[in-house]
Amino acid sequence: MCGRFVSSSSPEKIAEYFGAAFGGESLGENYNVAPTNDIYGVVQGADGELRLEVFHWGLVPAWAKDRKLGQKMINARAETVATKGAYKSAFRKHRCLIPMDGFFEWKAGESGGPLTKAGKPAKQPVYVHRLDGEPLAVAGLWSAWKDPVSGADADWLHSATVITTSANDTMAPVHDRMPVILPQSAWAAWLDRDNHDLETLSGLLLPAAGDLLRVDPVSTEVNNVRNRGPELIKPI
Repeated sequence: MCGRFVSSSSPEKIAEYFGAAFGGESLGENYNVAPTNDIYGVVQGADGELRLEVFHWGLVPAWAKDRKLGQKMINARAETVATKGAYKSAFRKHRCLIPMDGFFEWKAGESGGPLTKAGKPAKQPVYVHRLDGEPLAVAGLWSAWKDPVSGADADWLHSATVITTSANDTMAPVHDRMPVILPQSAWAAWLDRDNHDLETLSGLLLPAAGDLLRVDPVSTEVNNVRNRGPELIKPI
């Protein structure tokens, strides 16, 4: 799964990188973005232009009775995203790119290493980022939801989920899943509102090339979501 990531770039810089427009307010730097936080997403508008928007992390489907459902929908599996009821409508109509500077994962603890308070091998957090320093363009889905209890005048909640796939050779020693990182050549097809070719779209949801990413062990300070500073990505 993908449960924490880094968003340290300004929205203006992100928008420029993706060729998108941005007219909102900055979310600020956060080196420890967690589920239920607000995040950036790139979408194609009705006019065909790309826009950088703000979403709640944790997809709340339009049919949901309670926004709490989004807490269970921070990730969508690439293998079932076209068929699973919670995601198939968004996969057809509401696709986005989620910009990340990198993401965190936790490697299983090894015998002889540090122990938890319960006496079990402690997991080692790692920071995963591109070798060339470029941002990650992660495949995502979004939805617009209104609280049915609040009536027609309720505000829209725009939410998103991260699509994951099987791990590549770089990630496999750490975890068996990783976010889908789309190359620039796939952005237009993925974001195209008029593209309903589900077979072709599903074919984009592959593990990234093995030589794209670097994995750095980092401090366990990242385990606490209250910690949000740049020291979290410093290799140890």
